[in-house]
Amino acid sequence: MAKADQIHPVRGTQDIFGEEQERFAHVVSVFDRVRRLYGFKGVQMPVIEPTAVFARSLGETTDVVSKEMYSFEDRGGDSITLRPEFTAGIARAFISNGWQQHAPLKLAAHGPLFRYERPQKGRYRQFHQIDAEIIGAGEPQADVELLAMADQLLHELGIADGVTLQLNTLGDGDSRDAWRAALVQHFEAHRGELSEDSQERLEKNPLRILDSKDPRDRPIADAAPDIDAYLTDDAKRFFEGVCSGLDAAGVAWTRNSRLVRGLDYYRHTAFEFVTDRLGAQGTVLAGGRYDGLIENLGGKETPAVGWAAGIERLSMLLTDWGSEAVELYLVAEDNDVVPAALRATQALRREGVSCEAIVFGSPKKRYDKAVKASPRAIISLRSDSDGFSDNVKAEGDERASEIEAIWQRVRPSLTL
Repeated sequence: MAKADQIHPVRGTQDIFGEEQERFAHVVSVFDRVRRLYGFKGVQMPVIEPTAVFARSLGETTDVVSKEMYSFEDRGGDSITLRPEFTAGIARAFISNGWQQHAPLKLAAHGPLFRYERPQKGRYRQFHQIDAEIIGAGEPQADVELLAMADQLLHELGIADGVTLQLNTLGDGDSRDAWRAALVQHFEAHRGELSEDSQERLEKNPLRILDSKDPRDRPIADAAPDIDAYLTDDAKRFFEGVCSGLDAAGVAWTRNSRLVRGLDYYRHTAFEFVTDRLGAQGTVLAGGRYDGLIENLGGKETPAVGWAAGIERLSMLLTDWGSEAVELYLVAEDNDVVPAALRATQALRREGVSCEAIVFGSPKKRYDKAVKASPRAIISLRSDSDGFSDNVKAEGDERASEIEAIWQRVRPSLTL
């Protein structure tokens, strides 16, 4: 008889378990705590959106829309897309739910996203991100607040060493238009020397040539004019406000005048936290100001700034994270004390101790099973003339002592 074909996960997806899940959960937990410190409200968005939400926000000509989105026609004939990013969906919700009345609005989200791209280290077709947005605040202080929150998150995760905040300005609309025209003129003079991809970008999205990794493009991109010569006075003041605000907040940064965002609705601040610990794809967290997006989606002109970070990539950088291991095993050394062991387990859980009762199998082997699990503490129960006696093994750290103290408080209320 032929062996049945083994069922594998879809390429680019993963089953998250064990240490990986503990790392993943730690990133989400720290993010949730830090976003509360900064007054960001949690928000949950649909995993599916009308395709138009992303086509209009990301641009029909971008690789994400043309090559990477999971789009399909549902039974009603509508074009639906699995979300490839958070920002567009949050902007759509801001418009359709009338959240303008709450502006400025600080929102935070996390969850799965989907892009059909080549799987590589820390990147999957179903991946997960944390996301933070400030909508309705047009002042540079909003950018500073968002970047300070990101910086604190990385420090509290213990991964800030070796991570650098790279900062640039894209200017206001007039600045960007003037710079774009100068870049087109520069790149047109070298069209024949550009890579095929950059020749295509020159027609659709010339700013993207600046961050091309193709060695044929680098000398031309490095010689391109910086935006600084084209900044309006207002744009200069805005960027100076961001830089001085970061200095005041104690957030270290460095200027990267080649850091860009290709889509026209991006304005002013663009930033990335980068590291050399993740190979060539070194971005840990990235974002920028997108003052034109909500208007692009049909809403009123609304300033906004945000960032996102991949949970998988953040978790790869962790060196310390919480463990989901059970802290205490409670062993019934004979069957007469099983009821007391079960009552004790529930009482301890209500006191905040993670514990399990070992009440099955051979009584002689139950204690050995607990020892092999290496918990912080083991409590064994045995029946005697007074009902039951207990033996506590709690050694090693302060938490073990806390567990023993909790047990001594709970024990008098327990009977067979």
